[in-house]
Amino acid sequence: MNLETLQSYAEYLTTPVAQVMGGIFAVLIVVTAAFYLARAIKGPTKLIKELIERTLSWWMILTGFTVTIFFSKMFATIALAFLAFVAFRELTSRLNLRMSDRRTLLWCYLAIPFQFFAAYIEWYGMFIIFIPVIMFVGLAMRSVAHGDVKGITASLGIIHWSAMLTIFSLSHLAYMLSLPEKAGYAAGNGGMILWLVLITECNDIFQFTWGKLFGKHKILPSVSPNKTVEGFVGGLISTVALGYSLSFLLPIDSTKTMILSILLAFSGFMGDVTISAIKRDLGIKDMGSTIPGHGGIMDRIDSLAFNALICFHLIRYWSYL
Repeated sequence: MNLETLQSYAEYLTTPVAQVMGGIFAVLIVVTAAFYLARAIKGPTKLIKELIERTLSWWMILTGFTVTIFFSKMFATIALAFLAFVAFRELTSRLNLRMSDRRTLLWCYLAIPFQFFAAYIEWYGMFIIFIPVIMFVGLAMRSVAHGDVKGITASLGIIHWSAMLTIFSLSHLAYMLSLPEKAGYAAGNGGMILWLVLITECNDIFQFTWGKLFGKHKILPSVSPNKTVEGFVGGLISTVALGYSLSFLLPIDSTKTMILSILLAFSGFMGDVTISAIKRDLGIKDMGSTIPGHGGIMDRIDSLAFNALICFHLIRYWSYL
């Protein structure tokens, strides 16, 4: 099947997107082959086994991302809603909520299809206030109506914050597909999502790699001992360089792309250390075990949950208002 035939089935697989995706799969093939070669030469050491496990998970993540995001708006919206459901369930199951909070959580689950439907039909007015405003009031009413006041202060904060971090944040990825088409924007809205996800994930990898190679000064030792100043700075510079080189995927100019890349390097870092702080508070290593070698869904999308909000609203402000 050639690219033109594939594009006839895939609504958001434009030529720039297909070229970048092809490059990503090519890199993954090389990395996978290198790790298996290293195992053949040095034997199955713990480090090599972990790297192979992580790489195989990246194959699943990348394949799932390609199949769900680029073929149709409806399919992508449903897939992202399901991701929000899994992330919200994983997060709230770890946060020691009360038995009496179950009905309040049910309201959040019921809110997921409505929030993503608003994104799908481009109902921006409802999309932008439903979780932050309407659910903010509604969840408080539901919790108070139960009459169980012991621990209600913590529950009110945890449930609404979790809904914001997962449902509200991830729904911004769905709304990116609903933004109006722009003349001369060859990559299309799928390119915007690809750029955001790629920059976010690579920023994590860059910070980790630079930290391992040159890290000496810990940046938040009580929260995430492996994070270093050198890793953060190296990650920031690498992320900006990558973001700039892929600016053709966005409907904004190169200068704004660099500004956005800098902001996402910071906010991605904040998302990462925020979830790390929560895990330290709970005394756990990972939020779950859904993704071998990576932990749970929240361990993988912690940076993306923060970055989706900033990326969407800045691009909308710069390019669509």
